[in-house]
Amino acid sequence: MKKLKLLSFFNEGTIEAGCDEAGRGCLAGPVFAAAVILPPDFDNEILNDSKMLTEKQRHFLRPIIEKEALAWAVEAVSNEEIDEVNILNASFLAMNRAVERLKIQPEFLLIDGNRFRTQSKIPFTCMIKGDGRFFSIAAASVLAKTYRDDFMEKIHDDFPEFNWKKNKGYPTKMHRDIIRKFGVTTYHRKTFRLLNEQLVLDL
Repeated sequence: MKKLKLLSFFNEGTIEAGCDEAGRGCLAGPVFAAAVILPPDFDNEILNDSKMLTEKQRHFLRPIIEKEALAWAVEAVSNEEIDEVNILNASFLAMNRAVERLKIQPEFLLIDGNRFRTQSKIPFTCMIKGDGRFFSIAAASVLAKTYRDDFMEKIHDDFPEFNWKKNKGYPTKMHRDIIRKFGVTTYHRKTFRLLNEQLVLDL
């Protein structure tokens, strides 16, 4: 099945930043978000929703995005902050932090998903599956995903029994089996349902 051509803009002639997050459904680690402003003539045959790409493709694309973007930023919200404000608000917070760090002030935000809460006066629109529709959101999804994966691989050595190099903190059966055996770590999201049977954990 041929990939649909991604769009370069939502509002022509406007400085738009695409925003996306990675790691909302994970049991451990931060949620990461990226904001990317691409030139209006940007084009790439490979770039797509990061979930549709291989790990090799994502890491191939990252330096291209970082080099060709007019501005980009990646930010994270820790697992402790997630437990304080909940994952939805943490995702909004991470995207707002990324937007604030952009070296160019965007005039409009393209948000992947169906909800967003802004901390600025920049207008925005939410796009369900926007990372498969717009280059800028797809670029943000690649940056958020690769930076988060790098973080999880880095902390793998702190708790190697959890195999975060492979599962990246997602709720795989193996990850939950390891929690059941070893308990939770300082990187786990304590307010999440860490075990299917909802055992009371010694936190």
